[in-house]
Amino acid sequence: MDYTYAPGRNHLFVPGPVNIPEPVIRAMNRNNEDYRSPAVPALTKTLLEDVKKIFKTTTGTPFLIPTTGTGAWESALTNTLSPGDRTVSFLIGQFSLLWIDQQKRLGFNVDVVESDWGQGANLDILAKKLAEDTAHSIKAICIVHNETATGVTNNLATVRKLLDHYRHPALFLVDGVSSICALDFRMDEWGVDVALTGSQKALSLPTGMGIVCASPKALEATKTAKSVRVFFDWNDYLKFYKLGTYWPYTPSIQLLYGLRAALDLIFEEGLENVFARHSRLGKATRLAVEAWGLKNCTQKEEWVSDTVTAVLVPPYIDSSEIVRRAWKRYNLSLGLGLNKVAGKVFRIGHLGSLNELQLLGCLAGVEMILKDVGYPVKLGSGVAAASAYLLNTIPLIPSRI
Repeated sequence: MDYTYAPGRNHLFVPGPVNIPEPVIRAMNRNNEDYRSPAVPALTKTLLEDVKKIFKTTTGTPFLIPTTGTGAWESALTNTLSPGDRTVSFLIGQFSLLWIDQQKRLGFNVDVVESDWGQGANLDILAKKLAEDTAHSIKAICIVHNETATGVTNNLATVRKLLDHYRHPALFLVDGVSSICALDFRMDEWGVDVALTGSQKALSLPTGMGIVCASPKALEATKTAKSVRVFFDWNDYLKFYKLGTYWPYTPSIQLLYGLRAALDLIFEEGLENVFARHSRLGKATRLAVEAWGLKNCTQKEEWVSDTVTAVLVPPYIDSSEIVRRAWKRYNLSLGLGLNKVAGKVFRIGHLGSLNELQLLGCLAGVEMILKDVGYPVKLGSGVAAASAYLLNTIPLIPSRI
């Protein structure tokens, strides 16, 4: 039963969970199965092979863990580090803040590099810390690729260049929860040691699967890591990988079939085409924001995100009211401002199973809401700016040519 019924469909534009494609919903609409039967290991084997493609790795080892991104964080940390180990972590928004909090609670010595919310990671400070750390006391660099709270994307290639320049052996751990499968992610090329994402973001699945991929260097680190781990212990998975049964405990059968369907859709579209689509959606949204006379929370063009746009509102408007009005009047779900930017920004998520006309519907809704709350927006201005750009950039659908 739908306890909050409204005519038509909910327009879901939070930056996760995202819209689930109909083929994925149908794939998951099935009964439970015995995960020890031959069928589930055979399915799992193909998933482990194919999921490496979204990380762009041939050498990484993936783990499909029944958890959220928060659990995937913990898995990355506890399998590779020991209590007291020094990490360098960048605080640029709510989700990087939460990962830092987790690192501290797990007993690591966290060296926090803080930037204003709306800025990217300060890599100049990282360079200085790496240059000074001749004793190699830094054991890991922890960075959020795409900070969902502020719509900021960090340059991972530069982090790798710095590590290589200073010949520093620190592990490179990356939260790719709102980037992987939407933004170009190159695990092998960038020398990422652990990358992770969540099923409810660009993969367009329900919440409940944390996908972690570990480099050979990260797997080697598990041999000396002394952090307590049980549920998230990669070694338990690896034992069952060798046996060919793959699962140390019961997986969600439905999510496995959903992941199979989701990957098939992504590969049918083409991973590079997926990245290009997200680039179009991000650019169109930013053009609309500019046409409204509002500003992006992201302070420099080099940091803009193609999966979420955080829109700054004037001081006389509470952005929370925009989000409330969107849901109550227009059946539109937008993202709240979080923590330091609560009441100051609202967020438009544009990732996952989403096309250009869906986005234009969202932008039209936002314009009406802005008018509702007293902002002098010209109706149609943002939609026109986005449409003019999309008109010249949307390609033909490959399967329909």
